[in-house]
Amino acid sequence: MTTTLAYNPKAARFLDAAFDEELSLRRTQGRQVRALADFAARGGSRRSVTEEVALRFSVTRNHAFLLVETSCALVARLPNTLAALERGDIDLYKASKVMQLTREVSDEVAAQVDAWMAKRFADRDPGAIRGSVRHAVQKFDPDGYRERAARKRALRHISLAHDDETMSTLSGHLPTEVASSIYASMSRAARSRRNKDKSRTLDQHRADIFAERLLAENGRGKPRAHIHVYVDFLTLVGARDDPATLAGYGPIPDWLVREIASGPGSTWSRLITDSATGQLLEAGGNKYRSPASLARLIKARDRECTQPGCHLPAEISEIDHIVARARNGKTNHHNCHIHCKNHNLLKEEPGWSAVPTGDGGMIITTPSGHTYETAPEPFHEPRAGLEDDEPQA
Repeated sequence: MTTTLAYNPKAARFLDAAFDEELSLRRTQGRQVRALADFAARGGSRRSVTEEVALRFSVTRNHAFLLVETSCALVARLPNTLAALERGDIDLYKASKVMQLTREVSDEVAAQVDAWMAKRFADRDPGAIRGSVRHAVQKFDPDGYRERAARKRALRHISLAHDDETMSTLSGHLPTEVASSIYASMSRAARSRRNKDKSRTLDQHRADIFAERLLAENGRGKPRAHIHVYVDFLTLVGARDDPATLAGYGPIPDWLVREIASGPGSTWSRLITDSATGQLLEAGGNKYRSPASLARLIKARDRECTQPGCHLPAEISEIDHIVARARNGKTNHHNCHIHCKNHNLLKEEPGWSAVPTGDGGMIITTPSGHTYETAPEPFHEPRAGLEDDEPQA
């Protein structure tokens, strides 16, 4: 039996109203693109401009970079794509696909692709637009396309993106034939396991095989993981159910941290916090008595890069002076903090400055005169004392 949904005029009006707002948003994005391109032309180096946009918009550096790069390309090289955005034919996401596929071609080829796409934007989804742009790039620059395809192999990499509820996405940017072979190999192994174990789906078996192969030492033996988890002792022993913190990710539930803690390869270091503020006082049993203990404290306190919008874990970042030693900055827990390599370099850009506020916090001033204040995140909510957790008679 086929059920036909009756026409609903009121529902149609709501959908039309929502699409009208979508058109308005797209046109607003067109104006934003022009404003960002104007700022980029006057705001200094691309690194400095990107970081200012990231701070002002409260977004990640990668997101800010994409905004700036797309805006500059649309204004300077892709006028037809920008016109489609300003008309409302496409949104900024679709426009960014044109930029990404033409970023490495000459201005002449970019102009040819942009002109060819002029009447191919309206009412098309991002995948269709991307396919058309890819076809146009091959059409107008066949030799360059072949050369870039060979050169892109040097850009292979692995990336990690954290999702919600203790899940993350680990992806590899690999040559197509390598990625296809890996996926086929895992799929064969997953189907074999699935024949013996129906309690897990094929996707679950495939994911488990992926993790086992990558974590095994030299491709053999039991998986070994190296991660940093910060947990309240009372949560660890089961007296509290406060969430723990996984470095570079954020809160994880109490049951998961106890599962990690029970692993035979887990090791633990003592951290002492101020119960009134939740801030770290001591790490590893020594209170700033040596460079090594100071480094442990700073890494434990900050846990990740302290630049707003950056979440690279401390273990792959650097300890940096807020006020440089060359400017008489002191090496102590007030003037030192965690910065990734990129944000270490940022402070050398003209117009950037920072003033410490104590215990690793700082006030950042950007070349445009905007200021942003940072402070280490507390390890827990302020507490009056352990007696508050005892049952009342």
